[in-house]
Amino acid sequence: MKRIAVIAAACLIAAPISAQTVATVNGQEISQQSMDSFVSLLVNQGATDSPELREQVKQEMIHRLVAVQAAEKAGIDQKEAVKQEIELARQGILVRALMADYLENNPVTDEQIQATYDELKNEQGQRQEHRVRHILVDDEEKAKQLIADIAANKISFEDAAKQESKDPGSGSQGGDLGWAASSNYVPEFAKAVEALKKGETTDTPVQSQFGWHIIRLEDSRNASFPSLESVKPQITEMLRQQQLAQFQDELMKNATIK
Repeated sequence: MKRIAVIAAACLIAAPISAQTVATVNGQEISQQSMDSFVSLLVNQGATDSPELREQVKQEMIHRLVAVQAAEKAGIDQKEAVKQEIELARQGILVRALMADYLENNPVTDEQIQATYDELKNEQGQRQEHRVRHILVDDEEKAKQLIADIAANKISFEDAAKQESKDPGSGSQGGDLGWAASSNYVPEFAKAVEALKKGETTDTPVQSQFGWHIIRLEDSRNASFPSLESVKPQITEMLRQQQLAQFQDELMKNATIK
């Protein structure tokens, strides 16, 4: 008898997971395999596999099945609007799965990442960035008077910015906008920055959509380019999106559409 019991236990242990049932709801089984898949999905999203998580998943699956059974009993699943929503959800799942499968079979390589990094670095290697101060006021005459006062050393640029600039972010910092490429600014402002030499201040106010600016160029330098490791995730994602776009284009080209 003891030997039979041991053999029976061994067979139970060896039984496939899919044959195990974690719960039965109105005669409909919830399999261990289904629950494991649900748990794996949550773990991939950042959850930690634990007995507590598995119990929560089990209860969630039971609650869902009870609600689904009630919906089917009431004929909700046969309503046209519900059928259409279910079909759209099915299509969305299949499309996401297709794209994930394509990326899994066509992973972005280190060689592709390096080549893209080198190309970007070469394109932006000569890009300059500037350290700029500005004073922003509403009135052109006010801006002209401030330019004259700063030129006559009646007030420093920094103090004028603190007292008169309506840009609260930079005004309290003496007008300092920090280091940035001129392309970060609106066109009128950018053009004025690029025309200045180190230490120069615009001799006339510069108008933009925000008001009237007095601009000083503190310094210029070649922009530093980030290391490969620091931008590798962004480059990888960019290449993945490019691959998906090309894959979708190929699908459309090969499809018969009338």
